[in-house]
Amino acid sequence: MKLSINLFMTLDGVSQSPGSPDEDPRGGFTRGGWLLPVFDEGCGRAVDDWYSRTSALLLGRNTYDTFAGHWPEVTDSDDRVAAQINRGPKYVVTSRPVDTVWAETTTVLGDNFLERIRHLKEEPGDELQVHGSVRLARTLHRAGLVDVYRFLIAPVFVGKGMSIFDGDDSASTLTATNSSITDSGVIALELLPGEFRQATSVVQDGKDSVRQS
Repeated sequence: MKLSINLFMTLDGVSQSPGSPDEDPRGGFTRGGWLLPVFDEGCGRAVDDWYSRTSALLLGRNTYDTFAGHWPEVTDSDDRVAAQINRGPKYVVTSRPVDTVWAETTTVLGDNFLERIRHLKEEPGDELQVHGSVRLARTLHRAGLVDVYRFLIAPVFVGKGMSIFDGDDSASTLTATNSSITDSGVIALELLPGEFRQATSVVQDGKDSVRQS
């Protein structure tokens, strides 16, 4: 399976607490709920497309608890996202056992969880998908385990908050394989990681040109 990161993100790079003010107040974050005012039909289509590729979910403990408190209550038979989340396999990375095991949940415990995730990627299937789980996403990003990045980037600034990128990452040039803009101005991006590339602006034969490094 490919490992994909699927995140909602503000224009200043924050992915914390998109769904409500009290979703994830860690670190004193008080500006949660920033996504829903701009979440439109185009965003819904993008998220539906994300989940259509899901073979299994990989979640951090906070996101797992948030999902488990919400999605089992969504019983609409036409909601394909809810059906995928509720019925599909879920792996939760946590330092302590899960009290109430949600359907198809497996805990990934211990200091060797990255090795366990490497083994999960070797199993057959389409994608092992991370949703929310910003700290886990950051760890996987730093470990070089991410095959696909998908973001819904909202036209919102919130200031400080948790982000998958924190300025202490390896350099990379990503290739956009899909992009669109919704009616409310949310940018949907699908990106593949690659080697960092540089270029220089030069003048050649009187023309402003670019020289690849």
